[in-house]
Amino acid sequence: MAETVTISGTTSPGLLASLDPLLREWLPRQRWFAGKGRPVTGFSLVAATELLPADGRLGLHHLLVRAHQPLTLGAEPHPGDCYQLLIGVREALPPRLAPALIGHVDQGPLTGRTVYDALYDPRPAELLLEALRTRARIGGLRFEREPGREIRTGLVPRVVTAEQSNSSVVYGDTFILKLLRRIVPGVNPDLELPLALAHEGCPRVPAPTAWLTAELAGESESYVLGVLQPFLQGATDGWELALRELAKGEDFGAEARALGRATAEVHTALARALPTVTLGHTQMQLLADGMIERLDAAAQAVPALRPYAPALHSAFTALADLAAEGRTWTAQRIHGDLHLGQCLRSPAGQWWLIDFEGEPSKPLAERRMPQPPVRDIAGMLRSFDYAAHSAVPQAEGWAETCRAAYCSGYAEVSGHDPRTDPVLLRAYETDKAIYEVVYEARHRPDWLPVPMAAIERYAASDLH
Repeated sequence: MAETVTISGTTSPGLLASLDPLLREWLPRQRWFAGKGRPVTGFSLVAATELLPADGRLGLHHLLVRAHQPLTLGAEPHPGDCYQLLIGVREALPPRLAPALIGHVDQGPLTGRTVYDALYDPRPAELLLEALRTRARIGGLRFEREPGREIRTGLVPRVVTAEQSNSSVVYGDTFILKLLRRIVPGVNPDLELPLALAHEGCPRVPAPTAWLTAELAGESESYVLGVLQPFLQGATDGWELALRELAKGEDFGAEARALGRATAEVHTALARALPTVTLGHTQMQLLADGMIERLDAAAQAVPALRPYAPALHSAFTALADLAAEGRTWTAQRIHGDLHLGQCLRSPAGQWWLIDFEGEPSKPLAERRMPQPPVRDIAGMLRSFDYAAHSAVPQAEGWAETCRAAYCSGYAEVSGHDPRTDPVLLRAYETDKAIYEVVYEARHRPDWLPVPMAAIERYAASDLH
């Protein structure tokens, strides 16, 4: 067994000042930057660790940087989002690293050097894997490895270029390292839940092999920075697979049923591994009130939603009424942001669920709260609807077939068909569609008709 390696990493105090003008331009252009649409007014350093000295041919700095931006009107005071950056330093970049360029430094300790996103560079990526393999301690960085899980040397790294809220590096088709970009202190569900599922023996989630955390002076909670898991070679994500089958005119019902079974296996294992709670009248009234508040805010933001608002209210008041009559529900830990793109299918037909981070825009405490499993189910049902509307020509009845198959598959494993609780399911589907309307109106107006078609259906449905 490899011994823990401890290294004291120190970084020049003038480093952030020298990077500031470059980061102001570069950071907002990254897909994972959360504060788009607002200028960056400055940075503060949360932590800095030198992994390779900058005066050599290749320097490497690990930074946790808080980006300061003006608040939007009515927003709560906020110290700014904290981002994880891996900054490489070279005299000049070879052409292969051109996409990683941050800029050329003209002030401070790195004057005359070129800085770039080091994840694109094999040497820094290899250093991260070696640190995980040896359980290194470098400054405040802690590289941990699950007991009994080994990491081979010599695995060639490559950065995954199709990224959203985080960044990933694949090592020799054996492992994938997911580095979280926007980080917060506390237990991150993207590590917590896969570890719990692995200890339960659930085969539907890749078990974490190793992970990276930061322990900062003066802070009681550590930061989860990254998770290393087995790379599922040859797997296709559910969204791509669904669109491919739609394009060929193929039925997706069997896959949807298998996906429903996989979801139920994960939910069942999470209910065994972590505490569950009972939601009674008070809790369900608060939940329904939250849904109503989101609807009212969405109707203010998106005028197209306003004609449907009174009818949509009934989906939430019906749920509160059931609770007032004494109905209770069970809440547990769930995926939190489940859709076709969060599922991978192996060439042999096995489904896995990935990315347990939840909705990154939500506070960590909220993402870790027990919730009714139907929230995940509603997310997947809405995803089938999105896939059907993405097809050209649109496939009549495709989403309905998938919905039915998914719910049937879920019932086969869990013993509970989500369709037998229509009031709860309608409330969560409606809440999800309202969220989609706001998102599309702000970011992808051409997609707005997709959730609006669902809104029209939900507003017309009557469960009383």
